[in-house]
Amino acid sequence: MTKPPLTLYLAAPRGFCAGVDRAIKIVEMALEKWGAPVYVRHEIVHNKFVVDGLRAKGAVFVEELDECPTDRPVIFSAHGVPKSVPAEAERRQMVYVDATCPLVSKVHIEAERHAENGLQIIMIGHRGHPETIGTMGQLPEGEVLLVETVADVADVLVRDPERLAFVTQTTLSVDDTKDIIAALQARFPAIVSPHKEDICYATTNRQEAVKAVSPMADALLVVGAPNSSNSRRLVEVAAKAGCGYAQLVQRSGDIDWRALDGIRSVAISAGASAPELLVNEVIDAFRDRYDVTVEVVETAVEHVEFKVPRVLRQPA
Repeated sequence: MTKPPLTLYLAAPRGFCAGVDRAIKIVEMALEKWGAPVYVRHEIVHNKFVVDGLRAKGAVFVEELDECPTDRPVIFSAHGVPKSVPAEAERRQMVYVDATCPLVSKVHIEAERHAENGLQIIMIGHRGHPETIGTMGQLPEGEVLLVETVADVADVLVRDPERLAFVTQTTLSVDDTKDIIAALQARFPAIVSPHKEDICYATTNRQEAVKAVSPMADALLVVGAPNSSNSRRLVEVAAKAGCGYAQLVQRSGDIDWRALDGIRSVAISAGASAPELLVNEVIDAFRDRYDVTVEVVETAVEHVEFKVPRVLRQPA
């Protein structure tokens, strides 16, 4: 039986970013150094396939530090943690490794510097997301105020409108965040902006690639986890960029084939915590059903690499 033709447009860049790659390496190197089990506070990155793979190697994932024994190492996830977490680990004399993405750490340092200069911080982010919790937890309660939407800006109660700065979660929609920043600057003209945009290069690059590829395709699939902020933003970006159907899938088994009936082209991207292996799995699923032609749509080339902590490095 002849398969119908289908063009797959692969957005590039897609998938793993340098911070995710570093965090996964940290867990793997910790297992090599100390053996199993190694404890990890929160999912190291938001991807079930990655987490299950590390669990099979001996990583134990917990939500809070009090679930960890004091005689085994613990790793803090790429999303970052409040200052109280490493402080508690030191109090308990635990061995710990911080896998916070360096670009998230940059936001932490930025917030602390603003606070040292007497500024109250407004954070643009998603309530309950571990990165937001970690960033807000760098300073005492009340020193960082959260806004999620443009509407929130009108209601936020600040100590002094002349002594403010803002920071953002690194995985937000670039376009949505611009609107919130504009609202903050309109209400608080003296508010201090980040020296360099907080939304990370990988988030920005993946969103730009999705914007480029979305108008070309009848549908777009984002490979990523439902609790991955940057993956969910890619679906939203695709819809706004003119793609008629955008779906988040963790694995090829999640594809809604009935919704794709009659299509002639599909774009594929992947969130920053989704491995390329899962993208290839999705491509193979399409090859089973269609006569596939693959075209790569590249909008940027990434060469970023982050070093692992010194404690895990091999002697030269």
